Amino acid sequence: MNSQGISPTVSEALAERVCALSLENISDSVRNRCQDLLLDVAGLCVAARNSDYVAALKRSLDAGGPCTALGHAGSYSPEDAAMLNGTAAHGEDFDDTFEGGPVHSGAVVVPAVLAACERFGRDGASALLGIAAGVETMCRLSLVAPKLIHKAGFHPTAVLGVMASSLAVSVVLNLDKKQVVNALGIAGSMAGGIIEYLAEGAWTKRLHAGWAAHAGLHAARIAREGFVGPRSVFEGTHGLFFSFARENKVDFNALTHDFGDEWHMEDLTFKPYATGTMNQPYIDCALRLAKRGFAAEDVAEVVCETADGYVHRLWEPLAAKQRPPNDYAAKFSTPFNVAVAFVTGGAGFEAFSERTVTDPRVLLLASKVRYKVDPENPYPARYTGHVKMTLKDGRVFEERQAHIRGGVHEPLSREEIERKFRGNATYGGWSAPLSDSFLEFAKEAFDATMDLSSFRR
Repeated sequence: MNSQGISPTVSEALAERVCALSLENISDSVRNRCQDLLLDVAGLCVAARNSDYVAALKRSLDAGGPCTALGHAGSYSPEDAAMLNGTAAHGEDFDDTFEGGPVHSGAVVVPAVLAACERFGRDGASALLGIAAGVETMCRLSLVAPKLIHKAGFHPTAVLGVMASSLAVSVVLNLDKKQVVNALGIAGSMAGGIIEYLAEGAWTKRLHAGWAAHAGLHAARIAREGFVGPRSVFEGTHGLFFSFARENKVDFNALTHDFGDEWHMEDLTFKPYATGTMNQPYIDCALRLAKRGFAAEDVAEVVCETADGYVHRLWEPLAAKQRPPNDYAAKFSTPFNVAVAFVTGGAGFEAFSERTVTDPRVLLLASKVRYKVDPENPYPARYTGHVKMTLKDGRVFEERQAHIRGGVHEPLSREEIERKFRGNATYGGWSAPLSDSFLEFAKEAFDATMDLSSFRR
């Protein structure tokens, strides 16, 4: 109860927890995870900097301002820098994910925090607190109503991301509890993101993380100046979860309980492959099958056990998924992912190109891939893979994977994350010395000033 005897709203309870955070709450493991996110996001920003979708977004923005778009000359307003970095970081679906959500928190929160720090002269300690609080919030929000936002036709990263980035920036700006509540309330009216991109591989999913970073940052700035948002933005009759999950009776305890004491973000997954989250274990299965000594042309049928929650995004309509219209749509097709991994022996940037989506060998194998729903599949708590290939001569080969590689059950090491960063930076055209310079910056970033200006190239 507050001083008026009124029970606090969910946003007020969350603000109470967040405003009590200090560096004492940040364990070494949380700090390391934030550093991993900084490296991963930066590498992805550079990797995508020459892409057509980043170029289109960049042309729409007015240059000039105090903030950095990593890998780009010039400078931008805070909101535009956050949007450009967020879109690039999420654009190839190679960014972090959270099992149980799924949500992609790094591509939203890190760009918003970096822009806020540059604009308002905040130091690395503020960045660390902001990233930790924002990413934790986004992970926890995804547990409030698992699967329901996707089921309703919205992208959880877009809907929940704007809430998380508004809170992250609120921490960076040291807003008080009332201002944090207002920031969250304002952010709720900026949330959105339909998943119709699945129909034709349109680019809008790429923009979702960038827009969430942009909008959340601006929501916090508006709240800082006294603008009022609804206190009941989460649980209200017309609140966030009623609007985007079609449900108010959800588990808000997952959001607020032990916030700052227990950290879900420690369990983030860093992807080894440049494609959709749920496809990752299927790729591992396909790659192992490719080493069994038979060719794609020998395969008569491929059956994959899958979760019901995957079907509308990764499997149906099956004929369209077996023959995706473009390289981006291919990232959201399990038949294509299985086929391209088996045929090419990998699933990096090169595996998803206009060349591979028209490759006759890949498409022939993809046309043979179908699915079977496993009612016992643990999704969304855990992402699994299964590929069973029956050959024309009757032999059967089968692989299973009980978890996503790079996640809590098989995490990537810091060395592997640094190797991924170097590979992404090289793909985007950065020199080895410039990549080395950013690696050194990242090691000390949370103990220094947040000056990114030397990476505007």
